[in-house]
Amino acid sequence: MSDRPLQSWPFTPAPQLVADIGGTNTRVALADAGVLRQGSIRKYPNHGRTSLAEILQQYLAETATGDCAGVCVAAAGPVRDEVARMTNLDWEITAGDLARVGRTERVAILNDLQAQGHALASLDARHLRVLLPGQPAPAGATQLVVGAGTGFNAAPVHHLPGGTHVAPSECGHIHLPRKGEQEAALARHLAELHGIATIEEVLCGRGLVALHRWLSGQELAGDALTAAIAAGEPAARKTGQLYARIMGRSLATLALVHLPYGGIFLIGSVARAMAPHLVALGMGEAFRDMGRFSPLMAEFAVTMVEDDYAALLGCAAHLAGRPH
Repeated sequence: MSDRPLQSWPFTPAPQLVADIGGTNTRVALADAGVLRQGSIRKYPNHGRTSLAEILQQYLAETATGDCAGVCVAAAGPVRDEVARMTNLDWEITAGDLARVGRTERVAILNDLQAQGHALASLDARHLRVLLPGQPAPAGATQLVVGAGTGFNAAPVHHLPGGTHVAPSECGHIHLPRKGEQEAALARHLAELHGIATIEEVLCGRGLVALHRWLSGQELAGDALTAAIAAGEPAARKTGQLYARIMGRSLATLALVHLPYGGIFLIGSVARAMAPHLVALGMGEAFRDMGRFSPLMAEFAVTMVEDDYAALLGCAAHLAGRPH
């Protein structure tokens, strides 16, 4: 019998499968040990699909991927007991479905905001735009991720000895802050329409459009409205100023609830469209207008996240951080 050692063949571990499911499109990628695999990201329209599993199976076939080392998805909707129900799609996503598609028992379902929170530690500084500076963040400090897009929500990010925990939340439905007669009148108007005046009904996409309609009587779609705000059109600028003030007050309230000394991070299409104008339109003044707690507000930096794939990165980071 030969004394030569057995041949050692190259071994490539199975990748993680991650997905970011929005109301219109789903982004899918492969990851290795929490790092997105270069060139693996693909986007699929949701229209005409019966389930997420259909998209994931197509992706695995197109990329010739067999078994997965884990599957983690970020869903734009509430997640409870390992089941996600999409807010703007007639889809239900379960851990069992993901396990069957990826042929793995290592699965996780996150709310999209939770995925963004898990991504914060891995984001490239080039994808971060500081809107309001704060004090240097101590290691392990709590952070807050705030999403303004189709809806509005926020979630605290806690860095614990056992890993990062991003608490689920539905804080977009808290009461609208109000200061002065204009904001009080807006709150009365929203309460008449919806039964309660919440911050989502102002700070999300449809909220911005409705805010402009209430102030000016004009009907402008989202892109046209943000373009008019950027151009300084007088009526649109008034809308932008009220939006910025309410954003500042809402962020300040959330900051005092969670004390995010590690920073507040904005995400979402509406936040990104408004980010270049928020400070000039008065967000900072409203954020710091907290009475005897005003000096404390200087501790909290507010930063815009400009990475389209942060939720995918967060899914990969969450899988990598989970115990096997």
